[in-house]
Amino acid sequence: MATVKTVYYCQNCGAQSAKWIGRCPSCGQWNTYVEEVVKKPKASGVKASAEAAKPIAINDINAIDKKNYVTGDNELNRVLGGGIVSGSLVLIGGEPGIGKSTLMLQLSLKEKKLRVLYVSGEESEQQIKLRAERFGIDNNNCYILTETSTDMILHHIETLDPELIIIDSVQTMQSPNIDSSAGSISQIRECASEFQRYAKTSGVPVFLIGHITKDGMLAGPKVLEHMVDTVLQFEGDQHYTYRIVRTLKNRFGSTSEIGIYEMLGNGLRPVENPSEILVTPRDEPLSGIAIGCTLEGMRPILIETQALVTQAVYGTPQRTATGFDTKRLNMLLAVLEKRCGFHFGVKDVFLNIAGGIKIEDPAMDLAIVSALVSSFEDIPLNSKYCFSGEVGLAGEIRPVNRLEQRISEADKLGFERIFISKYNKKGIDFKRFKIQVTPLSKVDELIRVIF
Repeated sequence: MATVKTVYYCQNCGAQSAKWIGRCPSCGQWNTYVEEVVKKPKASGVKASAEAAKPIAINDINAIDKKNYVTGDNELNRVLGGGIVSGSLVLIGGEPGIGKSTLMLQLSLKEKKLRVLYVSGEESEQQIKLRAERFGIDNNNCYILTETSTDMILHHIETLDPELIIIDSVQTMQSPNIDSSAGSISQIRECASEFQRYAKTSGVPVFLIGHITKDGMLAGPKVLEHMVDTVLQFEGDQHYTYRIVRTLKNRFGSTSEIGIYEMLGNGLRPVENPSEILVTPRDEPLSGIAIGCTLEGMRPILIETQALVTQAVYGTPQRTATGFDTKRLNMLLAVLEKRCGFHFGVKDVFLNIAGGIKIEDPAMDLAIVSALVSSFEDIPLNSKYCFSGEVGLAGEIRPVNRLEQRISEADKLGFERIFISKYNKKGIDFKRFKIQVTPLSKVDELIRVIF
């Protein structure tokens, strides 16, 4: 027998209360509590539950090996910490149309050695078939199920006995144990809990596709992110071809890794060497373009920085930055005006990071400064030069981390000269690189050398 209980849930953080509250005591938001009816089965007694689990000394626990299934997608392997871990629960979220379902369906079709069950609560079987035909991958070991009831899904899972399960999406799933509509706080938590119990007891990895809110947060209670083992965030502008998968949480690996994909007509293509794509080959030198070496996770990437400095037409000069923090751009302009004598106060400044990628690495400062001065003076930079250094408020060039990896990446891609901070020279043997390394101490010294 089940008892019916009415509970109020906060739609923002998932906190619950026996009565309606105007302001949530957990997250501080107003008017977020919604009434939901919950069916809870009666407890069978404390004695039975005590027999199910007993305290055990940690030294007496038999450790098991973490089994990773290495997929054919190296970018996905990187963000997952080496591959798909048995019994893991992975949540992947992103903007609508960014490519979440495309990535998961590609994974289902490419892994021909695994019996994969792709559960969709958003699309019909015919729609999924149309997308699968676009990929051009033939796989008879991939099964499609269009269902939203968790009871029916778990029943089909017992019958099929899959080795990998993909749920698209967790917001469309509905558990009969909760008397509320799909997508509510209690439904999302209960459905995720049921798939978590199955993954942990059976050892079968489960991928959950999740929606995000208009603020960019994963929709549903915050406890959803705590329940899963790995949280992946799919980023990128729909108008650009590149997509980035970031690891926000990972119990099996590093959270500093990223995967880069290119959206094509036949699906997502993993980008093994993004530097060759993000740096555009040019037939003639152009002013305002500089190449900077940044780090995304553990991977060094060379990115093209484009700057345009023109005379301000209106009274207030414009400051526009795409893919870079506008406040940091204003700081770099102030440093150039104060320390080097460039009058940017009467100029419109436009900055663009090529490829639609957002950069937060301070090591890009040196490349941005070079691009700004190049456009200001209308003097092209040598296309074989690259830059890696942080610029301080006093105009000094500060050292950056993992410089050796950055130099190695620039050397591998055929660059002839890299400009770094002279305080970065400790413990690095520059003679083993073919590229010429130029250490500098101040921004005005950089301008004298390259211009």
